[in-house]
Amino acid sequence: MQKALAPEISTWPDAEPQLIGSRCTDCTATTFPAQPRCPRCSGANTSETLLPRRGTVVGKAFVPFGVGLVELTDDTGPVIRVEGRLTENDPAKLQFGMDVELTMIPLTTDEDDPDNPVEIVTFAFQPA
Repeated sequence: MQKALAPEISTWPDAEPQLIGSRCTDCTATTFPAQPRCPRCSGANTSETLLPRRGTVVGKAFVPFGVGLVELTDDTGPVIRVEGRLTENDPAKLQFGMDVELTMIPLTTDEDDPDNPVEIVTFAFQPA
């Protein structure tokens, strides 16, 4: 059995899970994770929004080591930048601009009930 570390931040266990953010209806700022108030304009007119599954690794002075800043994009362009784990941690195989996609990976096992251990999963980005 599996369960999410933070079930409120994604649509997992959907077959193609998405991260859940929020979008301000006043200034259109997008945040992750979802927030009740907009960090840009301080407005309270926010609504949950599903974030794109695909993006690219971005940054200049950052040396990737299994964590990256990923700019999620949809058909209209960039939506938000999310810092997250990368499934690839070999710096020689990582590059800026590479396409990645959201996935869910095992993080730990909850063994409160030894007869029914539960695998805890979290989000990460894998090469697309």
